[in-house]
Amino acid sequence: MINTDRAEAVHQNFRHRVLNNDLPDTQATQAVLETEVAIALFRAQCISRHLDRTARKMQKAGQGFYTIGSSGHEGMAAVAAAVRVSDMAFLHYRDGAFQAMRASQAGENPIPDMLLSFASSSEDPISGGRHKVLGSKSLFIPPQTSTIASHLPKAMGAAFSIHLARRQAPEHQVLAHDSIVVCSFGDASANHSTAQGAINAAAWSSYQNLPMPLLLVCEDNGIGISVRTPKGWIAANFQHKPGLTYFHANGLNMLETYHVAQQAADYVRKFRKPAFLHLEMVRLYGHAGSDVQTAYLSQAECEAWEAKDPLLFSASLLIHQNILNAAEVLALYDAIDAECTATAEMLVQRPRLKTAAEVMQSLIPPKRRCRLATQVSSEIRQTSFGSDARILHEPQTLARLINWTLTDLMLSYPELVLAGEDIGRKGGVYGVTQRLQQRFGKERVMDTLLDEQSILGLALGMAQNGFIPIPEIQFLAYLHNAEDQLRGEAATLPFFSKGQYTNPMVVRIAGLGYQRGFGGHFHNDNSLAVLRDIPGLLVACPSNGADAAKMLRECVRLAREEQRVVVFLEPIALYTQRDLHTAKDEAWACHYPAPNEQLPWGEVAVYGEGELAIITYANGYYLSRQAEKALREAYGLAVRIIDLRWLVPLPGESLTAALQGVEKVLVVDECRRSGNLSEGLMTWLDENFTIPKARLTAEDSFIATGPAYAATLPSKESIIAAVLELAKQN
Repeated sequence: MINTDRAEAVHQNFRHRVLNNDLPDTQATQAVLETEVAIALFRAQCISRHLDRTARKMQKAGQGFYTIGSSGHEGMAAVAAAVRVSDMAFLHYRDGAFQAMRASQAGENPIPDMLLSFASSSEDPISGGRHKVLGSKSLFIPPQTSTIASHLPKAMGAAFSIHLARRQAPEHQVLAHDSIVVCSFGDASANHSTAQGAINAAAWSSYQNLPMPLLLVCEDNGIGISVRTPKGWIAANFQHKPGLTYFHANGLNMLETYHVAQQAADYVRKFRKPAFLHLEMVRLYGHAGSDVQTAYLSQAECEAWEAKDPLLFSASLLIHQNILNAAEVLALYDAIDAECTATAEMLVQRPRLKTAAEVMQSLIPPKRRCRLATQVSSEIRQTSFGSDARILHEPQTLARLINWTLTDLMLSYPELVLAGEDIGRKGGVYGVTQRLQQRFGKERVMDTLLDEQSILGLALGMAQNGFIPIPEIQFLAYLHNAEDQLRGEAATLPFFSKGQYTNPMVVRIAGLGYQRGFGGHFHNDNSLAVLRDIPGLLVACPSNGADAAKMLRECVRLAREEQRVVVFLEPIALYTQRDLHTAKDEAWACHYPAPNEQLPWGEVAVYGEGELAIITYANGYYLSRQAEKALREAYGLAVRIIDLRWLVPLPGESLTAALQGVEKVLVVDECRRSGNLSEGLMTWLDENFTIPKARLTAEDSFIATGPAYAATLPSKESIIAAVLELAKQN
């Protein structure tokens, strides 16, 4: 009968083969390891192995909740030994040996910490019981909640930030100037578009001689859950990639791995260029505790992998180099087994999260103290604004006032960095960032490659090294290519690290509809659904230039001081709008607010005093203002218009105050009827007010190019009709 408990089979096989001196031949290995290093590596490997076994036992007893193990990947202990503890490491989920070795280097015992994580205890030092993650603040290992390559973009960003910090050290800098960043992943994950994009971005930078001290470690065990990786695929894919230097080692041999990893790390540290370290490994046990490899692999295949157990190679090296004898190898192995078992028996009794409040406690990152804004002399400010300084007192468009706001913010806060496609030399598709690169240089206003995942990953990584990035996504529709960088990485980081790790930033996105005949649905995207359900994310959306200036300053404050991830959604159709009712009335142009003026988060705007209110935002507010004039003049109907400005979460307190005395409410939502803001608003109104209400939305349709650009969207006329219909209701 086939033994399906492969963990026990591997355990017994190791003990039997060491006792009988049936070990792989490692005598051809020329290099030697210092005794202390060799024993430390083997100890870390044993800790990782027994933690895997203990996790499975805990799960069977109903006391453990995570069994994706590192068995077969224990060679990663040697990678940890080859780099510094202070080199930030974004780890693959099979890197228990890396964390165990790094803990040993730092004088810490990883066993209780990792077992608390397996047990989902609220005392787990990294996630507080919210998720089983590798990670440690003291060990410079940010937690990863998904390793289908989603961590590679931010690793690339963190590596790139090191050079920027050398030029302009941010207040909350984390990484030393000569640090490198380590990022590990599996051979299956290497095929993911996110991995391909991040590695390409790193190589793209290196090809242009931009510093990118990134050590990419591919742990190639030849299989992704049940799908085999074609033999030779990883080497063929990455061995000759421009801008990327390739290293290879047998990951089963800790000595070879250690020396090759040292070479790779030294190369990255010296030349500030990325390297790809390809380690050939095996996967023991299966993907996770619930995965039985023999369901899709033959018994012979499983046993062939188990015969390559890296701990057997390590035992052989220790014995043949006269560091330990067989009895001492087994004594160390068994002692760690006993320690893991005893520690687990004690820690499974530790408290776990119980209430929603406990779970959500770290959803919002902690506030932090920040230095005051840099005092900018009038001479420096005037020089920075250049020819624009002469017109600062004149009413301007939304686009121009965003540009001026960014100028003042970047003068005040040297840690602010802009990044995005075409934002530098061109000044953005709509000219919003014109001249900013001339004012602040290419290292603070960066033209990136065309890859939204890499743009957001760059921002995530820079934020973890103390910068306040302001990445730009060129169009709202393009966000969908990279949304997981917000959902799966940015928003979750404080949640899964008890607020120990954060990635504050302000993501500027040009979006929404009403562009006259331009672009169709790729450049007119009227859906906020992708942003509305991400816990902890903030979404701001101005309708005019004055509000945009004051709101953007508040968004930067939220990022700097409260470490929040903020989306600043800019309505494209209003970028250059100057008029409201008639040509050249200049009623939508605004004066630039003084640099110290800002709007507090959640404060809505109210126009008019009618008992029938329109709640809206962005283009909807603009159109409602047009409709209000017609309703007042043609029908004698007074209407109150509320511009939400802050969309996620809904500004309930301010909105309640704005609705005092209102008897009827119309929600005007320029986004689609399904999945967008009006649904949340109508629910909120139902829960808080017993008054007649209605909503006017865009159709559930994509937007057309050409004359029909607004056919599916609310209009001045449809708003008037909806108000008149609602006014008839009792």
